[in-house]
Order: sequence, then C-alpha cells, then structure tokens
Amino acid sequence: MNSSPNLDQMTPEQLRALAEQAMQLLSQVDAMGQRIQRLETVNEQLAHEIAILKRHKFAKRSEQLSPDQGSLLDDLLDTDIAAIEAELKAANPPAAPAEPRQKPKRAPLPPQFPRTVIRHEPENTQCVCGCQLQRIGEDVSEKLDYTPGVFTVEQHVRGKWACRQCETLIQAPVPAQVIDKGIPTAGLLAHVMVAKFADHLPLYRQEKIFGRAGLAIPRSTLAQWVGQTGVQLQPLVDALREQVLAQGVIHADETPVQMLAPGEKKTHRAYVWAYCTTPFSALKAVVYDFSPSRAGEHARNFLGQWNGKLVCDDFAGYKAGFEKGITEIGCMAHARRKFFDLHVANKSQLAEQVLCSIGGLYEVERQARDMSDEDRWRIRQDKAAPIIKTLQDWMLTQRDLVPNGSATAKALDYSLKRWAALTRYLEDGAVPIDNNQVENQIRPWALGRSNWLFAGSLRSGKRAAAIMSLIQSARMNGHDPYAYLKDVLTRLPTQRSSEIGRLLPDHWRQT
Repeated sequence: MNSSPNLDQMTPEQLRALAEQAMQLLSQVDAMGQRIQRLETVNEQLAHEIAILKRHKFAKRSEQLSPDQGSLLDDLLDTDIAAIEAELKAANPPAAPAEPRQKPKRAPLPPQFPRTVIRHEPENTQCVCGCQLQRIGEDVSEKLDYTPGVFTVEQHVRGKWACRQCETLIQAPVPAQVIDKGIPTAGLLAHVMVAKFADHLPLYRQEKIFGRAGLAIPRSTLAQWVGQTGVQLQPLVDALREQVLAQGVIHADETPVQMLAPGEKKTHRAYVWAYCTTPFSALKAVVYDFSPSRAGEHARNFLGQWNGKLVCDDFAGYKAGFEKGITEIGCMAHARRKFFDLHVANKSQLAEQVLCSIGGLYEVERQARDMSDEDRWRIRQDKAAPIIKTLQDWMLTQRDLVPNGSATAKALDYSLKRWAALTRYLEDGAVPIDNNQVENQIRPWALGRSNWLFAGSLRSGKRAAAIMSLIQSARMNGHDPYAYLKDVLTRLPTQRSSEIGRLLPDHWRQT
C-alpha cells in the first residue's frame, strides 16, 4: 500500500512535478467527463432513432424489377403511345385518304348483354326539292356501356333517308364521342379510369375482370383508352390548376414514387407534388404534379408567378420561392411530431409539457373551425397568442439546459428555428395551423404505389397526376368519381372551350 507523500520533506522540484501530475490528472478527468457526456448524448439519440424505427414497417427497397412486374410495362407503353398519337392527331388533323382503307374487323359484342336501342333520325325528313324523303335503310353500330355491376350495349341506329326524285340522301350525324369509332361509352371509360386511378387496379387485372364477364378486351386496348382519355381531360386539369393558383393561401407537399429509368430495368425515385386549397377556402380542389426529382425548380415551375401564402413543411425546395415573395407558413403538426416521437421513445417530461401546450393551440382551432376568417383571427389573438408566447419563453429556457446533439435539443431546435413560420398563422384567420389538409390528399398515392408499383415514364406519371387531380377534387366536393367522370366524358366532346369551367368539380352538377 502506497503512503501519501510528505509535502514538507519534498524539494521544490518534486512539488512542481507533483503539481504538474495533478494538473494532468484533472485534465484527464475533465476530458473523460466530456467524453462520457458525448457518449450519453449519442446513446440517447440512438435509442430515440431505434424507438422510431420500431414504429415503422419497412417494405422491400430493391430497385431491381422482378419478372412479375414486367407485364405492367406493356400497359404503360401502350398508354403512352396512344396518348402521343392523340396529341399528334389534335395538332395535325389527318387529311382525307385518297382511297378508303379497309376497316379492321371487330369481334361482335356478346349477345347475352342487354341492349338499349338509341335511334338517330334527321329532324326534318322533307327534301329541299319539296318531296317527302323515304327511309331506305339504316346503319347500326354498337358501343359497350358499363354501370356499376352491369355491362350493357348501346345500339345506335342511324336511319338513311333518300329523296326518290332528286336522289338526295341524308342521315343523322354520329354523336360526338371521346374516342371516335371506338366501342367504349363514357360510362365504360369512366369505370376504367376510376378502377385504375381511384381503386388502383392495374389494367392487367381489369382485363381479367372483363374476361370473367365474357368480354375479351386486351390490356393494350384498355391502355389506348386510358391514353386517349387522358389527353381529352387535360384542358380540364389545366383549368383546375388555374383555380387553385387563384387562391391566396394553398398547401403544398410531396411524396416519392418509383419511376422506370429510361432504357434500364431499374427504377429511380420520382416525386408527386400536391397543391390544394385550405379547409377555410370556398374552393375544394387539389392538383397533383409529377416530376422526375425533388428539385425545388419543379415547385417553382408549377407555382409560376403565384405570390401568396404557402403552407408547407421545412423542405428546402420551397426556399427559393420565399426569397421571391411567397410567404412561408409552417406546419405545427410537424413540430408536434418531433416531441411526440421523443415522448414515445423515453417518456420525456419536457416533451409531454410541449404536447400539452400545442394541444391547447389545437383546442382553439376546434373552437374556431366554423367561424369567419375575422372571428377566427380574433379568437386566436385572444386565446392562442398567449399560449404561443409562454411556450416560446419556456422552450428557450429549456434549450440552455439540454446538451447539444441530443434528441431533446433537436426537437427544440426544429421548432425554435422555424418559430416565425410556425406562428404566422396567428396573423391571418384564413391561414390554417398545419399542413394536414394536403397530407390527407396525398394519401391515395401511398395506397396506389403499393398496387401499380411504379410509373413507366414521365408521361405516364403526369397523366396519372392529371386524372387523379380530377378524381380527388370530385371526392373533396362530395361527388361520386364514377358519376362525375361519366358525365364529364359525355359532355366534354361538345363543350365549348370558353365554358370548360362548368365541368370542374366545384361547379359540376349532374345532368
């Protein structure tokens, strides 16, 4: 056992050496203390991340396509080709052929389906020469119709009327259709669209469903219908986008979707951006925009010259817009989520205190939900503003007490660094407290991508975004998507461009 040194008997040199040794030990103790504190912070952070990961389920992440997914590519390619042909036909109408081409033979529709005979006759059967026209025959064409659960056939009978004296022949014109000379009615096209984009049934599954009903409709034909219908609906989607960008406050969010890389059997991450109106707006609409990446330029291109208040999360892609005059509105739900995860991970008392305070803010919102914008602003100033001020002061005090890098510090920093954007909703009664509105509207994409797995091209992604914009906007307005699309596709071929707004979900009334 070592005895303590007798300081009185030590020389000055020995005392100096002992002092230096003591200083080294103290320095080592201090270094070990800092290291222990860092390790405790890392352990806390890792425990927090593990707790969050345990709450999530992870699916297969491989980008390699399995053989079973190959059948989906045929549908996507056929749909893109049909859409391109429809666009080219609209831009450059084909000239009348010098010689009539032989019409392709089409298999007759099953005779067991009920038939509805629709007759088309001229309004006037009096010839210009004064004689009465005589009916000499008729043309009969059949179109396949669908109402939920029932296939029927529309039999269009166009009588031929001729004048025996001057040999004049007249016949009622062919009714305008979304797909000329095709068999699908607006009802069948609406069913295919809703099944694919609302119920997320790929075309190869629909082909099997039709086959069980006795209909041999190949998926390539279904793909052509989807492509051509998407082109016809695009003007309506463009008008819907103008409606949304006419609002002073809109929501924005984005979600990843796998897209097939051109020329490769792999997918890469593309994104769907959602822009929708607020719960306080008279307009109920959402517009989706498909882009090949998450770059902020896609948001800037969509918003264009829009210069209102944007409710969004802290994604950096929106920052450039804020520098050009767009006002950032933070999402209180995102801030709350950080503390909720912290509380779930380690039952943090600090997180519980913050959750209680934010709960008070949401209680104010529940009271003000049905108020006017002005009354909502007043109640927020009266009840929410004091809670916000007390919470900020308390969070600043607590931040000085927790170590940097800890999960608690990160949760506090997330809110404190964005405090101005998070509390800006207090200044305007038309601004919501969070971004939950658009998150609800983007959920159909999360459900869809687990069924159709990936987008085959940028074009197919944009077409899906356009059609889903109409379907989801119809849902927001309380419409049945099938009834809405069927009526719109019936009226669209004869609708004037200047009156296209009448077919938008917020103005639509079923005829």
